[in-house]
Amino acid sequence: MSGGVTLVIPCRDGEETIGPCLDALLHPRSPALERIIVVDDGSRDGTAAVAAAREGVEVVRGKGQGAGSARNIGWRMAETEYVWFVDADCVAEPGALDRLLEHVAALGADGSRVAAVGGTYGNMRPNALLSRLIHEEIVARHARMNEEVEFLATFNVLYRRDALADVGGFDERFKKGQDAELAYRVRRTGWRLRFERASIVRHYHLDRLASYLRVQRQQGYWRVWLAATHPQRAGGDGYAGVLDFAQPVLATAMLALLPFAGTTPGLAAELVLAVALLACQAPMTLELVRRTGDPTMLAYAPMASIRAFARGIGLAHGTVTLALDRAEQRLSALRGTSDSRGNAASEA
Repeated sequence: MSGGVTLVIPCRDGEETIGPCLDALLHPRSPALERIIVVDDGSRDGTAAVAAAREGVEVVRGKGQGAGSARNIGWRMAETEYVWFVDADCVAEPGALDRLLEHVAALGADGSRVAAVGGTYGNMRPNALLSRLIHEEIVARHARMNEEVEFLATFNVLYRRDALADVGGFDERFKKGQDAELAYRVRRTGWRLRFERASIVRHYHLDRLASYLRVQRQQGYWRVWLAATHPQRAGGDGYAGVLDFAQPVLATAMLALLPFAGTTPGLAAELVLAVALLACQAPMTLELVRRTGDPTMLAYAPMASIRAFARGIGLAHGTVTLALDRAEQRLSALRGTSDSRGNAASEA
């Protein structure tokens, strides 16, 4: 196996961003980067043609089953020691890969090896308020992260191929949150994860509120499944904590109590929940204003409060779906037991 790097980029309907993404990776191209694979996951636009027009880029067809499936196809094609995942709506800054490679030779005191190293974001849409709010929040969260971390996102992450093989790669059931789910399993097997702020890819952060809220609803849905799969991580990690997870719960409670808002107790409860939800935004809002010196960052509080409702709707949907799935599993198990007893009786 080669000691170099294979780059894997999952992409669906990304013809507007895949060109800038690849151009930044090709010019200049890191000497360590041996192969570039774009997995076209069922695009209905010109994604494949745009990518194939770049010399040295391989385009393979995905199954149309999500980014986790596309990434699995890509890394399993790799014959290098390392696999670098970059999202198709990201533009890498020079040296982004080299900064990650600096970490992979590190050994822990117990001899444990680094399985993966992730980097941070820049902003490709600095003139859009929503994009700035999203970006500055991420920067603030990344600033609090230690070098040793519990999870890494896949917009810019370098994995050892044998670590991916060790755990079977991404769980393709997860359409969102599959990067955290993978990292949790990798950590559980004794590998280490590291974070490098100097490795930057600039992201086309969403600039339309409706699109952003749709993604956040999906994130809320899959957060339920992530917590059910890894209950030990339900309370948060180095990126998001209990306060973040409390917000969609508060928003969901407000929605549930709306039918009672016409009564005095119901209205009082709604006001208490609304104040609590806004209070949850205060620490991050103040941090963004202080760090950037930009008064428009005050818009973070209403934006994050609205986001909490989208996540809450997803959370409720995910909870119901999970409960129905578990009930169906128990029913199937009971049917299986009943069938086994019936077969045993027939054989007797």
